[in-house]
Amino acid sequence: MTEQINPPSGGQTILERAFRVRAYECDPYGHVNHANYLRYMQESAFDASAAVGYDFERYRQLGQQWLIRETDITYLRPLVYGDTVIVRTWVGDFRRVRSRRLYELRLAGSDEPVATATTEWVYLDMTTLRPATIPPEMIAAFRHPDTVPGERREPFPEAPPPPPGIFRTRRRVEWRDLDQVQHVNNANYLVYIEECNVAAAAAFGWSMGRIMERGMGIVARRYRIEYREPALMDDELEVTSFLADIRRATAVRHNEVRRVSDGALLARAYSLWVFVELATGRPIRIPADFMATFGPNVAT
Repeated sequence: MTEQINPPSGGQTILERAFRVRAYECDPYGHVNHANYLRYMQESAFDASAAVGYDFERYRQLGQQWLIRETDITYLRPLVYGDTVIVRTWVGDFRRVRSRRLYELRLAGSDEPVATATTEWVYLDMTTLRPATIPPEMIAAFRHPDTVPGERREPFPEAPPPPPGIFRTRRRVEWRDLDQVQHVNNANYLVYIEECNVAAAAAFGWSMGRIMERGMGIVARRYRIEYREPALMDDELEVTSFLADIRRATAVRHNEVRRVSDGALLARAYSLWVFVELATGRPIRIPADFMATFGPNVAT
């Protein structure tokens, strides 16, 4: 379901789309997997673009396309099977070759927010793969006043020097990971990263089974992902993972995705994780025995 709404002020087109949560989108906690929020957002952004005359065919004719440079999402409440989530999205600003899109996700039938997010998009010439100037008629189509300057961006968090126990894993890009432009889809980087993080926990003695047997869950509160270069079919990737900034109930995890053949940094992520009691969803103190075994993986 797609509905286009004209807000009372600001001159921007706001689009709303509803998604019913499917069982296969949920993880073993019974929550929608973090990556699927990005898929809801991407579908909504495509619909918002098509609604003002810029669908996939229009971009193909232009020989240009939008690609995501960065995603910043804050998770406020878990979605579960059977929920319907409303994604509300609009263009925040335009720069010469970039645009920021904003999102609000809420539970259908209520004003309860489940997530807020932004994506930074870069407009590319698909022949040269170099940034292209956004045409003024496109800015006009999205009803954004071109006299409004772009908002100042928050710098991406710099990771501390990695600890001796940094965890590393490798995988090869498969056909199922690619999207229409033959790159690894932005949400699949999050899949790679979370698979690495689960493997890291197991390597330090804390499999997901053991964690859940303790009645504990570790859930993301915020993810920031910066996409540097595309990963392509059959690329071998190395994904790294380590912890930092440990607090009473939270920890920061830093990840990188690099191409093995040349060491190129393809993506990096900063994520804030909260330890919760599974029965109630309330934050709990990080267990001492958990931190004792994870010591080598924590940056100082």
